[in-house]
Amino acid sequence: MPLDYASSDYVNQRQLVIGEMLSRRARIHPDREALVFQGRRYSYRDFDSRTNKLANALLKRGIVKGSKVAQLLFNCSELVEAYFAVCKLGAVNVPLNFRLKGAEILYQLENSETDLLIFGEEFAQVVEEIRGDIPQVKLVCVGENVPQYAEAYEDFLQSGEDKPPGIAVYDDDPGFIMYTSGTTGKPKGAVLTHKNQMMNAINCTIELLTVVKEVEDQRVQFVGPLFHEAALALALVSVFWGATLCILKFFEPEKIMQQIQEEKITVTFLPPVMSTFLLNAVDVSKYDLSSLRIYISGAAILPTETRRQIESAFPNVNLFDVFGQTEMSPVTTILKPEDSKRKIASVGKAVINVEIRVVDDQDNDVPVGEVGEIVYRGPTVMKEYYRNPEATEETLRGGWFHSGDLVRQDEEGFYYVVDRKKDMIISGGENIYPAEIEDVLYQNPKILEAAVIGVYDEVWGESVMAVVVPKPGEKLTKQEVIDWCAERLASYKKPKHVDFVEALPRNAAMKVLKTELRATYGKSVRYD
Repeated sequence: MPLDYASSDYVNQRQLVIGEMLSRRARIHPDREALVFQGRRYSYRDFDSRTNKLANALLKRGIVKGSKVAQLLFNCSELVEAYFAVCKLGAVNVPLNFRLKGAEILYQLENSETDLLIFGEEFAQVVEEIRGDIPQVKLVCVGENVPQYAEAYEDFLQSGEDKPPGIAVYDDDPGFIMYTSGTTGKPKGAVLTHKNQMMNAINCTIELLTVVKEVEDQRVQFVGPLFHEAALALALVSVFWGATLCILKFFEPEKIMQQIQEEKITVTFLPPVMSTFLLNAVDVSKYDLSSLRIYISGAAILPTETRRQIESAFPNVNLFDVFGQTEMSPVTTILKPEDSKRKIASVGKAVINVEIRVVDDQDNDVPVGEVGEIVYRGPTVMKEYYRNPEATEETLRGGWFHSGDLVRQDEEGFYYVVDRKKDMIISGGENIYPAEIEDVLYQNPKILEAAVIGVYDEVWGESVMAVVVPKPGEKLTKQEVIDWCAERLASYKKPKHVDFVEALPRNAAMKVLKTELRATYGKSVRYD
């Protein structure tokens, strides 16, 4: 029988596509454990079968190639199933930040032209508030308390046939619209293709294999939100390996440690703020952590003091500090364990298949050691911002993705993040980078976390303000904070203003919302 070169099977098996990656794992390791969540355990055969059923159920409801399927869920196995099922259809996932309010969710659903929303029962009230504005969006609910206006997820899934949906998917097809954190203005939807995400998985695997011996038989812990590109990318990397994904619904320090011990976790990923809270909340020495081999930090800059705390608490693991952003799928540089001691505060070198330049405001390369904007080129660069050609053209000008991050590069090719370009403070003509001051504040044993912003100053244009969260039981004065910085930084960099708060405002990706801090303390002239 002649080979049908136009068949979906032939096309998918020759492309770098996400759905086929799962099916291939199921063919190679059908009985290997794939997903663990709240007592439920699925093999790769089960996982692949359930995603086939869900894909065909979606097809029956009119979801076709190019349709948009949004998810509003806490971490759960159903969220991962949905990602792969939608990808098998050639449809597009739209993961939603579960901390958003109704109007913010409505904006992203309308902007992405979503056709179907899968939401958790915990979000029934907010969906009820907005569903009148999106009558065209079909609704599916995960959980036991399903509202009348929605279909129950498990019944919906089981209505589909257990067979590949028969859709030809190409690796340049979009797989996800990932909305940026929206720290300034309306969030933009970064369109990431199958190839973008698959190449990121390949890049990360190659980089890890230069340190660890193999990626087989890994058990990967998921604590950070899976709607965020950092955790989502790790989920795709894990399936690429044929690893077991051990999912926690929420960030709960004791449960994190218990899961590492009981499930014999080998890989964990924690954003820096989660690491800080974890190490201040539990006695790590009480747990058997002998299985843990790889500790990944990412999604935000890892303060030097937090790095030291991690290395002290987990002396036998390989700590990888990963840097990047959503539009890059997301990893661009990695600081490997063997370099962390001699390259303090660095985010490492470029990963394979990602080209980097450091440029000035005219896109000219700056000399080694000087501060400039880091720009990228390669197969992990997003396709576009959805329905936003102006922002796409501006960000991808000259064929390079302009990140907005200010960095410097040393003679060995290691990069050091100075700050976000938009967050730089200019005081009396001097450039001041908040990340540098925050790193010093984190070294204070009485400070749990801190953020630095520029505020209006009649004399200097801007002055430095530190917003500080003391550790529980600790007391600090404003002058102590100022003196701490003055001893470690040039005088013009020390805070002029200090305020103490119980917690910093953060988005669900755990990034500090400096827009909210500026709304509280007043914008500096350069933000007006």
